[in-house]
Amino acid sequence: MNGAARPAPGVFPVILAGICAFLTLYAPQPILPMLADLFHASRLTISLTITAATLGVAVAAPIVGRIADRAGRKRIIVLSTLALGVTTLLAATSASLGSLLFWRFLQGLATPGVFSVTTAYIHDEWPPHRAALALSAYVSGTIAGGFGGRAITGFVAEHWSWQRAFLLLGCINLCVAAYLAARLPAESEFALPGAPVSMQHAVLQHLRDPRLLSAYGVGFFVLFSQVAMFTYVTFHLAAPPFSLSPGMLGSIFAVYLVGAVATPAAFSRMTPGGHRAMILCSSILTVAGALLTLGPRLWVVVAGLAICCSGVFISQATATSFVGTTATRNRALALGLYVTIAVQISGVGEAGLKSEKEPSL
Repeated sequence: MNGAARPAPGVFPVILAGICAFLTLYAPQPILPMLADLFHASRLTISLTITAATLGVAVAAPIVGRIADRAGRKRIIVLSTLALGVTTLLAATSASLGSLLFWRFLQGLATPGVFSVTTAYIHDEWPPHRAALALSAYVSGTIAGGFGGRAITGFVAEHWSWQRAFLLLGCINLCVAAYLAARLPAESEFALPGAPVSMQHAVLQHLRDPRLLSAYGVGFFVLFSQVAMFTYVTFHLAAPPFSLSPGMLGSIFAVYLVGAVATPAAFSRMTPGGHRAMILCSSILTVAGALLTLGPRLWVVVAGLAICCSGVFISQATATSFVGTTATRNRALALGLYVTIAVQISGVGEAGLKSEKEPSL
């Protein structure tokens, strides 16, 4: 596609897609202590509500990416957003932990069709000199969605019930799906790739590219730190001396909004080909923020989380932009592999970390 063939689309639809991409994925985090009590589950067991969704993401990402490379982007984005809405509504009907884990897994299956495919859509439809800024706006949407899902869940669960929180999130997804169906521009020049290539061959092509492998490695490390830290911090802050309620735990994720501002600001200063320098600087920021979370005071922990997640979001956006720029063929598949490797390997690592730490918590 030639993004310069017509004016680039407005960014509002892709921002909404970004919001939905992460609205539900980590939404249970602020209510994990509450769910552990309700379902009489250990911390390790209840954290599977997060792992089940990330497993679904990892399974679906390359498959959905391959389909989008053959069938088009908009159709997959809209259908996936619709599926997120339906599965979230069904998750609200769960009467057991097993049922909740099942619907969480299906939520994960629907997520890559929004997350990775929208990223490929941006690289297809925006001219190269504007794609990075459009991508940073989209990433800000994902950050806002990550915060909004957690904040809504924490607040609604504290004042009403966790089921009503899921019902509200599901309705938001359905509304956005309807909006995207009507207002997200169709691909301007979408065409099937020239010669059919098997999925196995296409995957191997990407995995043999050292540039893509380095970006996949960045995705693993930043998501490992992000998911592990924000899963455990809820237990840390729910315990003395902090003793925060579910609503307050949900509000802690307001630190995401710092990242929503920092990411486009950082991208506006990134020079062409400056991905390496940006990742290095953002990684230093992440480590500094993580160290601050060891502080004894709540404001120090919150400041550390804000700094850490800003570094993670900038690294994530930079690595994603690099993959989209580097992979000129089967782009959605390349981005799907990024999601699979980053999300699932980090999820497996986090599960191992939880199993090691469980006795001492």
